[in-house]
Amino acid sequence: MMVDDDATRSFASPACFLHEIDPVYAGLAAPSDMTTWADIKPWRTKERERLIAGRLSVPAEVRIAAGEAIAARVLAEIGDVEGRIVSAYWPFRGEPDLRPLMEEIARLGGSTALPVVVEKGRPLEFHLWQAGQPLSRGIWGIPVPAEKQLCILDVVIAPVVGFDHGCYRLGYGGGYFDRTLAAMQPRPKVIGVGYSAAKLSTIYPQEHDIPMDLVVTEAAIARR
Repeated sequence: MMVDDDATRSFASPACFLHEIDPVYAGLAAPSDMTTWADIKPWRTKERERLIAGRLSVPAEVRIAAGEAIAARVLAEIGDVEGRIVSAYWPFRGEPDLRPLMEEIARLGGSTALPVVVEKGRPLEFHLWQAGQPLSRGIWGIPVPAEKQLCILDVVIAPVVGFDHGCYRLGYGGGYFDRTLAAMQPRPKVIGVGYSAAKLSTIYPQEHDIPMDLVVTEAAIARR
């Protein structure tokens, strides 16, 4: 969903339907007998599938409204963006669409970037990109900047499949963001974004899991 740069941004109030697939609301609290990675890994796989299916089942207009509310909270959290570089992402499988936020950041004097998977098992790279610039197809068919312009970020916005009170992120299972955050020096501000329905009591964080600084949903902000 792309919008006119000159249009006045009006962000919607939080969508009211998304809480209905919240695991806590539904009584699907995390089991208490998870002690080893052999137990946790298949549990994460099932939770990932459940959460993705849940958000895809939400009407598109509800997801759009939630995305607008998330964008407003994220922009307020970042503050003055002039001269700063913020990486977002290309929306995938029902993720909040923050492309309008990227346009707003550029309008306010900031720069934006997208993550690029270079190779399996390696950290992500971030390349400058803003609306209107050419894209090419990356891994899994997700668009990436056609022109490679590596950059050092001030803020990373990371989409979550799930998250917990410690701001640990349940992603797609490839470990790209954890690997990337562990390697980034200096570490930028890391903002996770997702729907309130993505909140779990725990993801059973392991040594390889890297917490985010905060997670923004359409309803609230969770801080580490």
